[in-house]
Amino acid sequence: MRAAVFKAPGTPLVIENVPDPTPEPEELLIEVRACGICGTDLHWTQGTDPTAGWRTLNPGAVLGHEFSGEIVEVGRDLRGKWKVGERVCAQPFIGCGRCPACLAGRAYRCPTVITRASDRLTGAYAQLARIGATETLRLPEAVDYHTGALVEPLAVGLAAVRRARLQPGDNALIIGAGPVGLAVAMFTRHLGASHVVVSDLVGARAERATEFGATAAIDASREDVRERFERITGGPPSVVYDCVGVPGSMQLAIDHAPPESRVVVVGLCMAADHFFPARAIVKELDIAFAYVYTRRDFEIVVDLLGRERIDPSAMVTAAVDLDHFPHAFEALRRPTDQIKVMVEPNRI
Repeated sequence: MRAAVFKAPGTPLVIENVPDPTPEPEELLIEVRACGICGTDLHWTQGTDPTAGWRTLNPGAVLGHEFSGEIVEVGRDLRGKWKVGERVCAQPFIGCGRCPACLAGRAYRCPTVITRASDRLTGAYAQLARIGATETLRLPEAVDYHTGALVEPLAVGLAAVRRARLQPGDNALIIGAGPVGLAVAMFTRHLGASHVVVSDLVGARAERATEFGATAAIDASREDVRERFERITGGPPSVVYDCVGVPGSMQLAIDHAPPESRVVVVGLCMAADHFFPARAIVKELDIAFAYVYTRRDFEIVVDLLGRERIDPSAMVTAAVDLDHFPHAFEALRRPTDQIKVMVEPNRI
């Protein structure tokens, strides 16, 4: 099969032929129909600060963890439970399916979990991908492949809002209007927040957040975020989300948070960072970190999409085939008005 292969930090991905994956007895093989480019992958392929303790990529790795596709092969132990031709999305890891973590829907905590972009499992920037049946969900008829590939980032947003212990009537400030920030805005509003204000250094991106649940936007390159937020809402935020994930963004969220409020760090900072604990202590902030999601988060997102209770389709702003994918991937390293770019590995 063809895939976008990582060679070395700071160099473009290369389209190559790699061996076709073979599903284990409790796995499925899908033809990948859509996979979103994630900011985590952009950071990861740049190389990481070794002091951050983050797993580095090995040459030959294939990334891609926001995907949907069609089943083309069913593992031996799954026959009768799954069928070739079914449309699915899946969590981007494979657990054992039997340990307490897997049974709780937290396969990423499984002692034997297999993660994508590793020597044991290729990601979905490829024509084919292995997926675990325990981590797989069928897509409703109303959900197309692009939207199916949005389930993963939407689940990140839902999990972050759960971590925020959001209450109806809360006011929220979301720092960062990328896909994760938009997903957080969507679910913060969906779950009853009165004001959902999104700030971004790219004003156009902040304004687009109003299409996804935000009640107002702030151009952080031109306005004082705290002052503008209070003019909009009449008071300070109840919760502040850091959806940027770069050194300094967590401290920014702490600075914007009023006393006795909540801060949720959603953006995955993949380099060493520092912050001033005294500022958080004096304010008596509750700081939570949102990592990924449970299977239940995936189920809720798929259900809401199937019943057309949420519509994230406008997040997809471009789609490319594999041949044009490395260029599209590199272009996202610079500020842009793109939200989510999809690769369609099997587009002819």
